[in-house]
Amino acid sequence: MAFTQVLLIKPVDGLGAEGEQVRVRAGYARNFLLPQGVALPVNRTNAKYVESLKKARVAREARDHEAANATAAKLAALRLTFAVKTGEGGKMFGAISTAEIAAKLAENGVELERRRIHLGQGPVKQLGKHVCHIRLHSDVMVDQEFEVVSENPIETVTEEAPEAEESGERAKKPRKPRKDKPAKTE
Repeated sequence: MAFTQVLLIKPVDGLGAEGEQVRVRAGYARNFLLPQGVALPVNRTNAKYVESLKKARVAREARDHEAANATAAKLAALRLTFAVKTGEGGKMFGAISTAEIAAKLAENGVELERRRIHLGQGPVKQLGKHVCHIRLHSDVMVDQEFEVVSENPIETVTEEAPEAEESGERAKKPRKPRKDKPAKTE
């Protein structure tokens, strides 16, 4: 396979930030990066442009880091509580996922993409206290605690004996008689 060098104009997840010179497959560069305006081919005329992109990148990363620290301070002050419907024995109907957490954070004034929120084992399906990890920046990671409580009173599960057993009657319904197959004659 053929490879080519390109200069990134915009940050690309999993590839690099703006101002970086990266080696990618020729088809990826030709069919996606160059037409989308995300990259430029590497040549001598783009050398000056590289320097301006690097300066812009340093300034953007500093702004992003400050914004991430400010958001982390807001998150530290928040206490999230989710009220959910429950059935017998406190079993939840549904689950709490990253979408619900992002919506609850938005209600409290913190706008985040849900892909930045990570739940350890998938959606939360139990009542109690839980923790989610929020990646605000490559250097800033916050552990946000939240609690899942029941919206209605929890009913305890009790096993009641059927009245038929108390009176000594047979608890099972009688079976229908089995229809035998006619005997084969030889």
